[in-house]
Amino acid sequence: MNPPEFPDQAPADQTAAPTNSAPGETPVRAGIIGTGGIAAAHAQALTQSGAELVVAVDIDQDRARDFAGTWGVTTTAASLEEAARLGLDLVAICTPPSSHASLAKQALALGLNVVVEKPPGLSLRELTGLQEAEAASGKRVSCVFQHRFGGAVLKLRRLQESGVLGAPLTGYCNTLWFRDQAYFDVPWRGQWDIEGGGPTMGHGIHQFDLLLHLWGPWQEVTAFAGKLARRTETEDVSMAVVRFESGALSTVINSVISPRETSQLRFDYENATVEVEHLYGYDDSHWRFTPAPGMEHLQEIWDADTSEGTSGHAAQYRQIVAALKAGTDLPVTLSDAYATMELAAGIYSSAITGQSVRSGSITEGNPFFDRADGRLEPWKLETSNV
Repeated sequence: MNPPEFPDQAPADQTAAPTNSAPGETPVRAGIIGTGGIAAAHAQALTQSGAELVVAVDIDQDRARDFAGTWGVTTTAASLEEAARLGLDLVAICTPPSSHASLAKQALALGLNVVVEKPPGLSLRELTGLQEAEAASGKRVSCVFQHRFGGAVLKLRRLQESGVLGAPLTGYCNTLWFRDQAYFDVPWRGQWDIEGGGPTMGHGIHQFDLLLHLWGPWQEVTAFAGKLARRTETEDVSMAVVRFESGALSTVINSVISPRETSQLRFDYENATVEVEHLYGYDDSHWRFTPAPGMEHLQEIWDADTSEGTSGHAAQYRQIVAALKAGTDLPVTLSDAYATMELAAGIYSSAITGQSVRSGSITEGNPFFDRADGRLEPWKLETSNV
């Protein structure tokens, strides 16, 4: 059995949650663009974060009305322009990936702040264009990389920045999921022009975004990828070794052909190992801390930090709503997302060309700047194997 469309988190509770705006406070007015599978997670997160969900937008008005009825939304619209007339502060783009960048640009031009699902664009060129549109608009974009916002990650960042863990050394980042052939038989799935890639772009990107968020800029990547078990244009698995500017090394696996599904990250520092294993979202119970011999006192420091909270859309939206009210930058900027998208492009480039790729090398004139497969039609010869 496959999870719902856009399956990158646990299913949302399909009931509208009350807002938590302070009495008398004007709530952030939000709209959702696209009412498919992932939109429920955004609706729940927005209402839990104190926003007012004003409008549901979908070219399929029957689906929009069904969604609006579930979440207590009073208005539906068939276009972004129609929705913008309702005086929105924010729109969440929950459509298939090929429309993310164009809809985000349109929303910015209409004077709206934007939350955009991953990937924010299908290529580094699209992301660069979106950055230019943001700069011209005076509004802001937040990219959904919700695993940055769980309590354990906030705690780990504090400990890492304090220096008590020592230098980062080595680790792994595994997205080992399972999607059967029926999942890929949906017409828009597994196509370079619509999804931008396979599990590297659409599934594992959340985990290696968290890896980059914690360990900083990457320097070089060497990767392999293949189409081993599914009939699809894109890869169904990729594996990479990433070197960071700090000198740390990590492996990264992105798979949708792994029957025992799990998401795993391990961070080995000089003085401790920190691990998390979950599936579509973590809480504190998913984490394990192991001090190095002679550093047992670090366990007390880890345990004493009582940061709590699950990863997920609600955790990110709480910060988005707070930033809008404060007039500050939204979390996970396009610049933040660029580093993650650049690593995805680097994995594809290395896997397809057989060459290691350095950060900053995929620029104008490089075929992987325009499209994740570099228009080289990789893995065509592997079709006979599946």
